[in-house]
Amino acid sequence: MDLITLDFETYYDREFSLSKLTTEAYIRDPRFEVIGVGVKVNNKETEWASGSHEQIKTYLQSFDWSDAMLLCHNTMFDGAILNWRYGISPRVYADTMCIARAIHGVETSASLRAVSEKYNIGAKGTEVVQALGKRREDFAESELDRYGDYCVNDVNLTHKLFTIMAKGFPRQELRLIDLTLRMFIQPVLELDLGLLEQHLTETRDRKDELLEGAGVVKEDLMSNPKFAELLKSLGVEPPMKISPTTEKETFAFAKSDEEFKALAEHENEQVQALVAARLGTKSTLEETRTQRFIDIAKRGTLPVPVRYYAAHTGRWGGDDKINLQNLPSRGVNGKKLKRSIIAPEGYTLIDADSAQIEARVLAWLAEQDDLTAAFRAGEDVYVKMASRIYGVQESDVTKDQRFVGKTTILGAGYGMGALKFQAQLKNFGFDMDIAEARRVINIYREANWKINKLWRDAQQALVALSRNDNAPLGCGNVLEVCPHDSAIRLPSGLLLRYDDLGFDTTERGTEFHYRVRRGRNRIYGGKVIENVCQAIARCIIGEQMLQIAKKHRVVLTVHDSVVCCVRDEEVGEAQAYIEQCMRWIPDWAEGLPINCESGTGKSYGDCE
Repeated sequence: MDLITLDFETYYDREFSLSKLTTEAYIRDPRFEVIGVGVKVNNKETEWASGSHEQIKTYLQSFDWSDAMLLCHNTMFDGAILNWRYGISPRVYADTMCIARAIHGVETSASLRAVSEKYNIGAKGTEVVQALGKRREDFAESELDRYGDYCVNDVNLTHKLFTIMAKGFPRQELRLIDLTLRMFIQPVLELDLGLLEQHLTETRDRKDELLEGAGVVKEDLMSNPKFAELLKSLGVEPPMKISPTTEKETFAFAKSDEEFKALAEHENEQVQALVAARLGTKSTLEETRTQRFIDIAKRGTLPVPVRYYAAHTGRWGGDDKINLQNLPSRGVNGKKLKRSIIAPEGYTLIDADSAQIEARVLAWLAEQDDLTAAFRAGEDVYVKMASRIYGVQESDVTKDQRFVGKTTILGAGYGMGALKFQAQLKNFGFDMDIAEARRVINIYREANWKINKLWRDAQQALVALSRNDNAPLGCGNVLEVCPHDSAIRLPSGLLLRYDDLGFDTTERGTEFHYRVRRGRNRIYGGKVIENVCQAIARCIIGEQMLQIAKKHRVVLTVHDSVVCCVRDEEVGEAQAYIEQCMRWIPDWAEGLPINCESGTGKSYGDCE
């Protein structure tokens, strides 16, 4: 198979650029123009080609793409141009930006400039700055030659990076990069324009009604105490932070505060409306996202922008300003966006979700055999937990008691204390006094003492990493503590990184922290286990996706679920195969009780 490294240079100006538009909108815009393209086949000399659309198309079609791997730095961009503008699809997609994120983590820049400097292979040029506002016809011949040299250099840097970083990079991760890129570059899903336009009108009307009905005035919105009371009246605990100036606890209501930004995506539309009004924005997140969907629907199919290795734990994330990882799913109105995502004519969507995978991984990794056995037997572990908490027979557990049992199983497994547990329940509209919260947390820890031990083992692993030493962690040889990398090696072969790990001695004892883009993150045993369980779940989902993709087209992954698009006549057989894959256990995870649920529908929202 040929390796074809490629880089497009395209027209941009102050208003028409990737800083102003999404990748999808930019490439599909009538203003779009390719200035030229750099191409390197295997180790041959890199070529620069510039010309009309038809001339570049003819040039690109001269290569045998049917048996070629396309390599770019940000293949989501260049691969989409190749497919959408020139109708060319290679056999495989590869991306040095994706590989860099997986190898070096998401807390360092994965730009071509940064990664090239990291490996000391050469410098990225700056000629692109002089191309601002220039159409191809505006370039003098000498200028176009210099631009070509700039592009050729980028191609050569990308090729060098691949030859360095691909050595030892897990083969299954290369396949996952290809699978992820195809979701965007070769779009299958469609959007229901009529439903979206109806939803936008209803959302705007409802926002105005909610604010008017709440009797909110500007003074209430801008006063921290009054705004906090408004949130509390809606059952939301106001987010808090330590002020960097006073070093005292204060409300986290700044537009840069992560917990406050998260409220813009709250399931309660009134909370969304209040946050949008507080920030002075004209639209709620729901309005903005619906409008973006409408714009995409008018241009064509839905390219699914899922970012490979977006999170610290390796999980996929949202991209291109339409985060499909957090579409609302509750209530009739909440499902409108999901229902607007539809299968093409003659096809059906299958959404398979890995049931309680993190809780199952936690029990298995800690060798909490009774909990693992309960999962394996298909017992309702939430009811079992509630039965312990409330001292009643499992058959007598009420709906509210089961909810507390569920929240305990899913929340307390990573060392959550009583205060945070109480706040979490309150955010779900469930009041519990602090004494009762402490009692519940103690019952969980007594019942799952091996999980407690796993937290302590993880804390010792942090100590070992800080001393450049080894330590055991979890069952078998699933995880490896790697002191020289300040990381934990995952089953995928990739590293869960804690770069520049350090510690401080405080009145509470030794507190560890590691470097992130915005400074330092505190890390402790329970948080390490949360990271590890999410990362292991991601490894499993990744391997399952590859199994599914052998037979069926994967069009989306959201957290622990996989969405496929299959022909109508294949639904029954395909659903059975996909469920089989989602219950498949990798060799390294022997004994892990994996299970799944699935649904089908003509729209994504109808699969639930």
